[in-house]
Amino acid sequence: MRKIKQKIETIVNSEEKSRFFSFGSFLFGFSLLYGGVVKLREIFYKKGIFRSKQLPCKVISVGNLTAGGTGKTPMTIYMAELLTHLGYKVAVISRGYKGRAEKTGGVVSDGRTLLMSPEMAGDEPFMMAEILKDIPVVVGQNRFEAGMLAVKEFKPDVIVLDDAFQHLKLARDINLVLLDSRRPFGNTHLLPRGPLREPLSALLRGHGFILTRSDVAESNDRFSRLTSHLPLSQPVFRSSHIPYIYKVIRGEETENLVFPKNPGSALYDDTFLKGRNVFAFSGIARNNEFQHTIQSLGAEVVGSAEFLDHHHYSDDDFHAVFRSAEEVNAEFLVTTEKDYARIAHRITWPIDLVVIGIKISFGDEADAFAHFINKKIVSS
Repeated sequence: MRKIKQKIETIVNSEEKSRFFSFGSFLFGFSLLYGGVVKLREIFYKKGIFRSKQLPCKVISVGNLTAGGTGKTPMTIYMAELLTHLGYKVAVISRGYKGRAEKTGGVVSDGRTLLMSPEMAGDEPFMMAEILKDIPVVVGQNRFEAGMLAVKEFKPDVIVLDDAFQHLKLARDINLVLLDSRRPFGNTHLLPRGPLREPLSALLRGHGFILTRSDVAESNDRFSRLTSHLPLSQPVFRSSHIPYIYKVIRGEETENLVFPKNPGSALYDDTFLKGRNVFAFSGIARNNEFQHTIQSLGAEVVGSAEFLDHHHYSDDDFHAVFRSAEEVNAEFLVTTEKDYARIAHRITWPIDLVVIGIKISFGDEADAFAHFINKKIVSS
């Protein structure tokens, strides 16, 4: 099963055309069926056959058009902190994908105390709850019920929905759509032949568009071609992903460590890995990009282990990673903040583990973006 998933992942990320009678063309047939169902669903909501439920507060959705990899979780964190800075009382809602509380729902954090484990909350909500200070995090597959729970418990002015562009069951005041500047629409095919969750026509639902990783976009011509697909009446902002060292877990001392209250309290600057030989392991949507991130911090990736997104690590996985790291004489193990949320305190690390986080920066457009958000909240 894992090999089949990896084969599909390779085809989804490929720009090559599929041969007729190939596995890719087989997936394309399912893409056509999937696209028809998705489009019909959207029409039903537009016509009022299906109805969106309304929460008694402002709702902002952070989502995307493709499956994984655009930075929704760090953008949700950025949005929650920005809204707090603007003076709003905020709560964050996430589906809690693959967490045990996904179907039942519940409070991950009240903004002060963690109330769920990573296994219960899901890796991304747990990670957000670790970072966000004085901002509650709630999970639930049913976003309306999770939203009502947040309203009842915390009385927020604004709820930020993580990964909810396709969740039409819940009305929102602002739809923010994230697009990777380098591959905004992947290979332009719908799932499962490509990464698109919906046809490009769904972009018309967006109120604002954020081009992520815009610091590595190729040219202004590429930017113009990209924005030509977007509604002319809606603003487009550029953002970048800034990697930082979230924490370093000392080998044989894992049990004695506690999480810092926020990423800014980290004791290690970005030069910590410069010139060091590291072994990387990750289970995210784009593992190869994580390795590029490590290299951007000056480290030499001498070996790696890649797993599927949201992978649940087994003891055998850890042993394989440790053995491989030892074989290449790695000085450090390196993983993502999201992966670490799933494995924290499960084991004793034989060598130091460096956890890499991602922060969002709008650069010179930060004030313009904040003004746009505040204006939309006031006018909606």
